[in-house]
Amino acid sequence: MRSIFWTLLVVITFIACDGKTVVSEMKTLPGHWGQQDIIEFTIPQLDSLKKYNMFLHVRNTNDYPFNNIFIIASINFPHGKVVTDTLEYRMAESDGTWLGTGVGSIKESKLWYKENISFFEEGSYVLRVSQAVRNNGNVGGVSQLSGITDVGYSIEEVTE
Repeated sequence: MRSIFWTLLVVITFIACDGKTVVSEMKTLPGHWGQQDIIEFTIPQLDSLKKYNMFLHVRNTNDYPFNNIFIIASINFPHGKVVTDTLEYRMAESDGTWLGTGVGSIKESKLWYKENISFFEEGSYVLRVSQAVRNNGNVGGVSQLSGITDVGYSIEEVTE
């Protein structure tokens, strides 16, 4: 009986692991994402000869009041170059059904960020992520974006 349990555990572990993911990190938020809160990740040194796809991850609860999210993401290169993108992602269907995955009240959305990129400069790359959600007709952004529990990123090796 015990060997069946361990065998099953090993099989589930191999199925659950995505062999393409080379690095990922999540940071937990206090149930909301402040307008001034910039979430920062230091990307470890990666093989400069390989191509990668980069994703942003957002976990939300039913307290999230919007069907989309606006994110400002920037990558700071080791030698000073900065690339900044303003991104919009759909988080829910028009009927309110969340697009993310997960069981229970927390859903995780894996959002495309960069495709077929290389990390050719030696040194540390820094990813900075902030939210830029606004209510319709309001110039100022949402100061406390409720329902966001975690924000992160992952990098996967491109396989041909």
